[in-house]
Amino acid sequence: MNGPAGAGGPGLLERLRADARFEPLRASGPGGQNVNKVSNAVQLRFDIRASSLPGAVKAKLLARPDQRINSEGVIVIRAQTHRSLPRNQADALARLHALVEQAAAPERPRIATKPTVAAKRRRLDDKARRGQLKAARRRGAE
Repeated sequence: MNGPAGAGGPGLLERLRADARFEPLRASGPGGQNVNKVSNAVQLRFDIRASSLPGAVKAKLLARPDQRINSEGVIVIRAQTHRSLPRNQADALARLHALVEQAAAPERPRIATKPTVAAKRRRLDDKARRGQLKAARRRGAE
């Protein structure tokens, strides 16, 4: 997908991989004896401001209300679903790629619509009915 200023495209994944830092971690949860010995989970850290992304995409990413983006403008993604470190790295990179592609996609403009004639008629009929009900209440209170 080609976003604004060449944000997408075939080279995006390689640029993201070059700008990202991977930190191996021990995965949480059940796993037997192996879980305490092997660091198979991975934490991906991607500094938006220091990346090679276009300025428009950086601004859209920094403006997102996403809990994965911290106050310093660093995206932190933790992947631990797979049992091998390379597969968890690929999973984290794919999630980062999806996030950047989503930010790079142009926003679709809202198309203004008009209410139908029948909808206008229903609204006016309901207004008249409501007005009559209120008028009847006023007459009954006097």
